[in-house]
Amino acid sequence: MEDRNKEFTQRLSAPGGTPGGLGMFLFGLVLTVVGGYLIMNQTQVASGYWNWFGNHTFGLTLVPLIIGIGLLFFNGKSILGWLLAGCGLAIIFAGILTNLDIYFRSTSLFNLLIMLTLFAAGLGLMARAFKGRG
Repeated sequence: MEDRNKEFTQRLSAPGGTPGGLGMFLFGLVLTVVGGYLIMNQTQVASGYWNWFGNHTFGLTLVPLIIGIGLLFFNGKSILGWLLAGCGLAIIFAGILTNLDIYFRSTSLFNLLIMLTLFAAGLGLMARAFKGRG
């Protein structure tokens, strides 16, 4: 029983088999999450007009998906159906991503430095927790 408690305590103090410490890792994780949240909170995302393969062609990108879904309802093991449905989803997803406009909202230099410092410090502490002695 005592060996189990010692092993459990050792695992908590050495995440991933390294002597870094669970507390340092969790503190770094919290800093990273807070910094990442603040950075994403200052980011504004807008969508533009769908103009892939020309103007107003979103309907054309649905064709492979619809045919693929139809083939899958006819035969669920159809390789062509899975291929068309997967490609159709990939085309739609890529079209959405390529038409996004991402802006960083105005903020003070102090706020930007706080956000980036929290994020970088958190990543550094998490990496330090996994670093071996040496």
